[in-house]
Amino acid sequence: MRLSVPGPRSLAGQLFAMQAVLIAVVVAGYALFSYVSDRSQAEEAATRQARAVARSVADSPSVLAATRTADPSAELQPYALKVMRDTEVDFITIMDPRGIRWTHPDPQQIGQTFQGHTEQALRGRTFTETYTGTLGASVRAVTPIQDGPRVVGLVSAGIRVEEITQRVQDQLTALLGVAAGALVLGAVGTYVINARLRRHTHGMNAAELSRMHDYHQAALHAVREGLLMLDGQYRVALINDGGRELLGVAGDVVGRSVAELGLPAPLTGALLASEPRVDEVHLTASRVLVINTSPVSGGERRGTVVTLRDVTELQSLMGELDSERGFTQALRSQAHEAANRLHTVVSLIELGRAEEAVEFATAELELAQALTDQVVAAVSEPVLAALLLGKTAQANERGVELMVSEDSSLDDGLLPESLPARDLVTILGNLIDNAVDAAQGSVRARVTVAAYTRTSDDTPELVLRVSDTGPGVDPEHAEAVFQRGFSTKPAGPGGRGLGLALVRQTSQRHGGSLTVAEADGGGAEFEVRLPLREPGTAAEGVPSGASAARGAGGDA
Repeated sequence: MRLSVPGPRSLAGQLFAMQAVLIAVVVAGYALFSYVSDRSQAEEAATRQARAVARSVADSPSVLAATRTADPSAELQPYALKVMRDTEVDFITIMDPRGIRWTHPDPQQIGQTFQGHTEQALRGRTFTETYTGTLGASVRAVTPIQDGPRVVGLVSAGIRVEEITQRVQDQLTALLGVAAGALVLGAVGTYVINARLRRHTHGMNAAELSRMHDYHQAALHAVREGLLMLDGQYRVALINDGGRELLGVAGDVVGRSVAELGLPAPLTGALLASEPRVDEVHLTASRVLVINTSPVSGGERRGTVVTLRDVTELQSLMGELDSERGFTQALRSQAHEAANRLHTVVSLIELGRAEEAVEFATAELELAQALTDQVVAAVSEPVLAALLLGKTAQANERGVELMVSEDSSLDDGLLPESLPARDLVTILGNLIDNAVDAAQGSVRARVTVAAYTRTSDDTPELVLRVSDTGPGVDPEHAEAVFQRGFSTKPAGPGGRGLGLALVRQTSQRHGGSLTVAEADGGGAEFEVRLPLREPGTAAEGVPSGASAARGAGGDA
């Protein structure tokens, strides 16, 4: 036979047992207190009743007159019995000053000596006592019958202790009934409350709840991803360390509304949305975040669970990949053009027109070399030079002329380590892609790029300017074009409205600015100004390699 050891009771069960015991103890204590109190009150009431009856009998003129007769018992016995019935006392004994009874409930006791104390009454005082006489223990009052100053007799009226006990027991029976009802009602109420508590705690005991809380806290602080829980009024109910870091909030934010956290408007709108959000990309001042929101299930709206992932480095790698892809496409297009030119040269030679073949090949070589010399002379920084050459080939394929302005001058080694080349690729690549998209299809489609350094307010800065011959930017949208998700172009597979937002984010992270204006020949002109810091003076808390670059494939 196997004996099973019962496991620890659930928290609701423990509370029910404690509350049941507490109610039982309270009810039992109240019953005991009431019993003692009622008994004391009953004895006091019996004493007052006996005293009042004794005084009334002693003060009766007929009693005083009967004491003067030869046989007081003949008149006093019927009178005493009648008063006993009317006042509900157990006995009234009238006696002479020596204690010889004139009346008694038991006629055989008439003429016998009174059992009790009479000294104080003989001195003219009324007193009470509990004494055991012929009828048993009783609470009695003894008072004198006075004829002027002289005591001519005594009256004793009393109620048996047994009768007092019976009265208390009758009250106690009613009290126990009320106490039992209170106990049952309390038990039912406790059971209902604990049944509800059991549902909320899923039947777990205190140790299990404590252990779950410890696991909960450990998990919150261990995960690197951000976790944010909002209540039904979109106030922060819980946020872990990762969430604070990714959102850039500090201090005690629990209980504050999402709208009060100072987050970018698109991100705040996503957190306040009632419908779920899945893998949405949002920008903060220095990070690219992917957010997912899910409402908490259950009847009414109980809140929202938000998860945050930092994809800043991933976006940086994607930007570098897009740049490399752009370079590859540029090389492919150049290889295609070179193959066409080579076929032309071979064909001219086969036709016996060698001189024309040499002239054609020389002209093409001079044109390619002139373009390369122009770009390298203006921008000798290798990464930016390669980017411009690749973008030039891509723009030519799309019928857009990409030019580097004559005032461009950017020497190799001029840029500090705090301004990595990948961030410049993010900025310039996205601006050129947007400009080519805007200029394509226009008359004499052209994109002009300028890159140079200058000193402004004793601070050296890098200026990157890209203008196009497209339709330009509506002044009403001059600020909106930099917001995540805004685009005047049809959405592609990867979405739109991220390129210029990344350009602004990258510029602001390095303490720079991004503006848009109308170009001299029409179209739009975007200008980025970046302060040139010496190595080691980068903005505190912003690692130089942590870029949100999306690269050359970005768009607005």
